[in-house]
Amino acid sequence: MVEQLHRKVPSDRLPVVVGDMATTVVPGEFSLVYLVWNSIGNLRTQDEQVACFRNAARHLAPGGRFVIELWVPGIRRFPPGQAAVPFDVSDRHVGFDTYDMATQQGTSHHYTRRDDDSVRYGQSNFRYIWPAECDLMARLAGLELEERVADWDGSPFTSDSESHVSVWRKPRSQQ
Repeated sequence: MVEQLHRKVPSDRLPVVVGDMATTVVPGEFSLVYLVWNSIGNLRTQDEQVACFRNAARHLAPGGRFVIELWVPGIRRFPPGQAAVPFDVSDRHVGFDTYDMATQQGTSHHYTRRDDDSVRYGQSNFRYIWPAECDLMARLAGLELEERVADWDGSPFTSDSESHVSVWRKPRSQQ
């Protein structure tokens, strides 16, 4: 991916650092740090996720913002005894998530029909986080919630929202 990016924009104009979002440090302070497409869920423990918030705060200039786009787990849709929640059912793809409620670990299962009618299976593991848990992680990192909406269109976040875009701000002065 980095090579493809640098074919479009030279590395001297757009430096890239490859590393772990919870621990990698780059020089400088920034006005924006963001994680989109549920990527914080790739950190599989709460400690790693807290470290990610702290790392983001470490890289923010005073007044800078940390933005996360994250889905809200669909576990409230579970009827008693159900073990999975479908998130996509179409002609070419069936996807569902299974959850471990005790550890907040989950697995996304994907069954994709190919052109020759064979089926390819893939899975990815994640740790889900509730919006309130994100707020606590942000507070532990010294950040303040500025805004939360349901999506990039700015729809209000409600108890029925299936995702959120949350913005935390680093205070201009730390006491």
